[in-house]
Amino acid sequence: MKIAIIYDSLTGNTKMLAQHIEMTCQNEEIVYIGKPKEIQADLYFIGSWTDKGNCSESIQQYVKTLDNKKIVYFATCGFGGSQTYFDQLKQRFKQILPASTTLVDCFICQGKMPESVKQRYLSLLKKNPDNQQLQLALNNFEQALSHPDQQDLNNLQNLTLQIIHQVKNPQ
Repeated sequence: MKIAIIYDSLTGNTKMLAQHIEMTCQNEEIVYIGKPKEIQADLYFIGSWTDKGNCSESIQQYVKTLDNKKIVYFATCGFGGSQTYFDQLKQRFKQILPASTTLVDCFICQGKMPESVKQRYLSLLKKNPDNQQLQLALNNFEQALSHPDQQDLNNLQNLTLQIIHQVKNPQ
């Protein structure tokens, strides 16, 4: 099976997931791994960082060109608040896909954010020390520092293997 791994990574988190998918798919024919590029494959793993609740602009534009394809979406996001949030990200991604394209599955996990984000939160907290939202954002920043972690990578590997089996052996 021909697999393309297309991703856009701002801080390296999504690139880490892409490389883990590549390693997991070592028994398959990986025809491409990298930035969006026109390529023919049986299965596309499409990855992005999260930008204001959606995938990056380059990924949005790219997936609109993928008619009649099978796609697995993988993403990282700084805000790892809940499965509900991850589900919202998945739904937003589904909305930009061509109607003829199949979203096989989705993997989203928290990803560490740049130090500049923490500094911005701290600066805002100095001006607004009672702001609960800012304190929650700072706590989330600290929680995200270890992600993607080994458990995230294990979960991604298991899902990737399940998807490959599913696509190779349709019911």
